[in-house]
Amino acid sequence: MTEKAVARLAGINVGGPARINASADFGLIGLAVMGQNLIMNVADHGFTVCAFNRTVAKVDRFLDNEAKGNRNVVGAHSMEEFCLKLKKPRRIMLLVMAGKPVDDFIEALLPFVEQGDIIIDGGNSHFPDTNRRTQALAEKGLRFVGTGVSGGEEGARYGPSLMPGGNEEAWPFIKDIFQSIAAKSDGEPCCDWVGDEGAGHYVKMVHNGIEYGDMQLICEAYDIMKRGIGLSDKEMSDVFAEWNKGVLDSFLIEITRDVLKFDDDDGTSLVEKILDSAGQKGTGKWTAINALDLGMPVTLIGEAVFARCLSSLKQERGRASKVLDGPQSTFNGDKKQFLANLEQALYASKIISYCQGFMLIQNAAKEYKWKLNKPSIALMWRGGCIIRSVFLKDITSAYRKDPDLENLLFDTFFNKAIHNAQKGWRDIVASGAQWGIPTPAFSTALSFYDGYRAKDLPANLLQAQRDYFGAHTFKIKPEHASSKFPEGKDNHVNWTGRGGDVSASTYQA
Repeated sequence: MTEKAVARLAGINVGGPARINASADFGLIGLAVMGQNLIMNVADHGFTVCAFNRTVAKVDRFLDNEAKGNRNVVGAHSMEEFCLKLKKPRRIMLLVMAGKPVDDFIEALLPFVEQGDIIIDGGNSHFPDTNRRTQALAEKGLRFVGTGVSGGEEGARYGPSLMPGGNEEAWPFIKDIFQSIAAKSDGEPCCDWVGDEGAGHYVKMVHNGIEYGDMQLICEAYDIMKRGIGLSDKEMSDVFAEWNKGVLDSFLIEITRDVLKFDDDDGTSLVEKILDSAGQKGTGKWTAINALDLGMPVTLIGEAVFARCLSSLKQERGRASKVLDGPQSTFNGDKKQFLANLEQALYASKIISYCQGFMLIQNAAKEYKWKLNKPSIALMWRGGCIIRSVFLKDITSAYRKDPDLENLLFDTFFNKAIHNAQKGWRDIVASGAQWGIPTPAFSTALSFYDGYRAKDLPANLLQAQRDYFGAHTFKIKPEHASSKFPEGKDNHVNWTGRGGDVSASTYQA
């Protein structure tokens, strides 16, 4: 940005007051709904907040309306005034659009902040950007924090899930505010320090990926109930209401119950009038791409992203529906038992989704050399956020019992749960295939489970094929090792007798 552009963004008033009382404990830039609600939340907990927005007229509107009469909320009309009103070290939070706007606001702040001040990015930034910003600002003596914020408007107002990471020197200075305003679960704040650099935004990214998976699983359950056994929206709402009293008790199940019983003005179900083309903002895609980069089988989130992509081909699907044939669903069984099976299929698939998510987090900690606290992460997701559920209490318990737990499926509670769910889970996936109802998330969860529990997979044949056509080598099973094929060695065979004995380089996913 040019100096003139920075000055414009900062709203510098050269002739402004030189002496301003530094009375605010916390500053927030960005007065969209999330920003306004978070300010009111901070103010409710006894902290004085200074509000600023690029469009300064929004500051006055906010002070005259939502924050009217609240002595804990003050405003600023320039970046200079904003920074002068903050106690040192300044604690400044940005709630602006991810990407270039974050960099622009950081640049605009630089003339008015000092060494030791703290800048917090509360948007949905991609974690490599947070890595870069943490490093760059540390060189200037500034402490940068990238924090995931989940819970939507209501969460921001009354208690979000907060996932801060970055420069750990900042944590003692922001801990009181963050843990005060965060949601509480069994009296514990759904907020703790996550790790270095972009760790906070990384955990939020995985949270959003799991959110994609949870929503897709619920949609598949809805589709099976609707097209498979012919339930009405009101009947399905009752099913979700019942499920919300048991192991599936969660925010997403609760709102699905409400959506399915919501009528339009003409008395018919509104959800059935909504175009079946899903939107996305990219965080689920980031999770899937990162899983591929790290060679981790996070299949359910990947399928959830692809399901949204497929849904967007609305017109093409319309044409295909007229020329591509398939089976019709015919159900003559016990609906009560079928719904019990569906509940177990949803529960088991959800377990797999979280197993995969924590596998990814665990691998990322090694790859990026972060110290990630898995029990704390599970606790952060227990309240305030979109994926909050009673289920996360069990995950927190599992990782508190064994912080080095290799996989949730090795925990006694989840091992028992997945075994109890298997029969119903397999029945649902089979029914979907028989009826021609797509269940990409249910199916991939079951396939992952069967692959994970398999002592032997057909990758031996795959390795032989790779060595045959590209001399990519293979390793021998330990029990079959010999002088010809030593254990642990990259071996190559001249499968046809026509090729040479030179092997290609190897790559391990």
